[in-house]
Parts: sequence; structure tokens; C-alpha cells
Amino acid sequence: MATESIAVSNPYGIQALWAQGDFVAKGVLVLLVLMSAYSWFIIFTKWWEQKRLLGQAGEAEKNFWAADNIKNGVTKLTGKGNIFKVIASESIDAAEHHDSRLTQQVPLHEWIDNVIARGVARIGSALQTQLPFLATTGSTAPFIGLFGTVWGIYHALVSIGVAGQASIDKVAGPVGEALIMTAIGLAVAVPAVLGYNYLLGRNKLIMEKVKLFASDLEQVIVSGSRVEGAGARVIAGGSKK
Repeated sequence: MATESIAVSNPYGIQALWAQGDFVAKGVLVLLVLMSAYSWFIIFTKWWEQKRLLGQAGEAEKNFWAADNIKNGVTKLTGKGNIFKVIASESIDAAEHHDSRLTQQVPLHEWIDNVIARGVARIGSALQTQLPFLATTGSTAPFIGLFGTVWGIYHALVSIGVAGQASIDKVAGPVGEALIMTAIGLAVAVPAVLGYNYLLGRNKLIMEKVKLFASDLEQVIVSGSRVEGAGARVIAGGSKK
């Protein structure tokens, strides 16, 4: 005789946790959801920004150094907020105004080096924005979820004690609901940590390209040539010396 399977609806879960939870449990759940949403927003927006900057780096390597002089090279750098164009423009402007009264006492190479260093530092600082939130989320979300679990178990045990019923069905359900908080905390933390490490690695790659470009640019402005492999390539023009 075949036995029929009886579908039993699960009275426990996130929906039951939200319906039966107090303001602390609901607050923890809302906080974790907001942290997760903002973490994914940062991951996607920073990834898109990094993709754009890597494209600018490729354009700078392909077009800027192929120009006759650095001023013409700047005109070949396109795109809104092109960081390589900003560095080059600031460096050219600094070289052209080196003979002003306040800067004529400073050697040209030191003056250009300071201007470029400030530009590179500004770019590095901009790349790091919002990444600390991912690191914070990755380190705190599991503990926030654990706090929700402890709070839920506490209230479940209090309710069971007041009712005077300690059967397995009375204990397993509320405790299982409380453990959902820990699972949610881990689900929020893991993508944040992975996203942070991934974006941090791409930031380092971008900064390596920026620093290499800045170093070559300084060589061109100061000496009129760019060291490229075993030889030097002249791209004179746009500098005073």
C-alpha cells in the first residue's frame, strides 16, 4: 500500500521572524539588509569606475605617447574626468609658470615632482572612497547577525519558560528562526569582503599605471625624453627646459 506524502507548511522562516520579532530583531534585520544593499551598490559602481579608468590608461599609453609633443598628447586624451589628462595638464601648467617669483627658487624637477605627486595622491585618495564601508561591513555583519540570534534565542527561551512547555517543537522553531540572523549576517559579510579584496587589487593596478605615467611625464617635461625599455624616445615640446 503506497503511502501518500503530506505537504506540511513551514511555520518558521524569515516571514515568521519578521512577524513575531520585536523592534530589536526587526531593527537588526533592516540594518543587515541596508548594509547588503549599499555594499552591492559600492561594488558595482566602483567596478564600473575602475573599468573606465583602466580604459583611460590604455588610451593614454596608446595615444598620448604617440603625439609629437605633450600638449598635443593632452588633446588626444578624451573622456569626462580623464585622470591622465588632468595630471598632464597640471604638469604642463606648472612647467610654464615655473619662472614666477614664488617658484623660481625651486628647481624645475622638484617643482614638477611636487605637482605630479599631489595629483597622484589625489587620485589614490579618490580610488579608496567607499571601500572602508565594505571592510567595515565584512567585519561587523557577522557580529550584528550573531547579536540578532542571541536576542532571538533569549526571547524564545523566555516565551517557552513562561508558557511552561519545553517540547522539541516549541524549542526548535524559535531557535531556528533566531539562527537565521547569523546566516543573514554571513551572507552580507562574505560578498563585502570578496568585493573589497577584488576592488583593492584593481585599485593597485590602476595606481601602478598612474605612477608609471606620472614618472614618464616628469622625465619628458624635465629632460625632454621618455625612458622606454633600453632606449629613450624624444617627445619634446610643452616644457620650458
